[in-house]
Amino acid sequence: MSFILSELHNKVMVITLNRADKFNSFNREMALQLHGALDEAEANKAVRAIVLTGTGKAFCAGQDLAEVTDPNGPGISRIVTEHYNPIILRIRKIEKPIIAAVNGVAAGAGANIALACDIVTATQSASFIQAFSKIGLIPDSGGTFFLPRLIGLQMASALMMTGDKVSAEDAKQMGMIYKVFANDTFMQDVMNFADTLADMPTKGLGLTKRLLNESLFNNLEKQLVGEDREQLAAANTYDYNEGVSAFLEKRKPEFKGE
Repeated sequence: MSFILSELHNKVMVITLNRADKFNSFNREMALQLHGALDEAEANKAVRAIVLTGTGKAFCAGQDLAEVTDPNGPGISRIVTEHYNPIILRIRKIEKPIIAAVNGVAAGAGANIALACDIVTATQSASFIQAFSKIGLIPDSGGTFFLPRLIGLQMASALMMTGDKVSAEDAKQMGMIYKVFANDTFMQDVMNFADTLADMPTKGLGLTKRLLNESLFNNLEKQLVGEDREQLAAANTYDYNEGVSAFLEKRKPEFKGE
């Protein structure tokens, strides 16, 4: 059975977590399949944006605890280092917009995988839970890195220590996610949004993502040097020339992501 579904819609690759009977919780096979799907989306030049979502009622409930407690299973250390860490690094290093379409509960590693994406959207009935403290674990999958940067140290500490559930609307209000869409039009709204991004100068968007990654570690001086470097790279793209020409000719640009 394929636990990960990939389908190209125009210029948007939709990657779907497909273990609905387990609320899309991860086991080793599912994690490795997601590694492959992300690699394929990165390599495919026809893909200009990526949507990550789930089947059924949940986006992702995190780790399948049956695998963790299996004496013949991979064990906690391998699960973190071989399953989740590579997923987070792939999401951040792929220089294409990655949109999390959170269609239901996002708990534990599922929440933090969503928050590692470039833009997080959610349906009105979705929720986010840092569930680790409920079973005596610490937030992994980049949670301790991204969440404090999104909502501040105090709020992140509280959510991680209490394991409180956060509604989609509250997540938007606190700056955790970007946009909430109505339940009945959710995926159509997400795809419209993804299509808009895919039609943009995605080479430049990828360079922007590269700089945002660097900004997490750089001081101002280093960041300004990086902006100079990537602005020069952007100015040498087809899309820049097309954008300027379209502006001067008062027409709609046709970007290629090149």
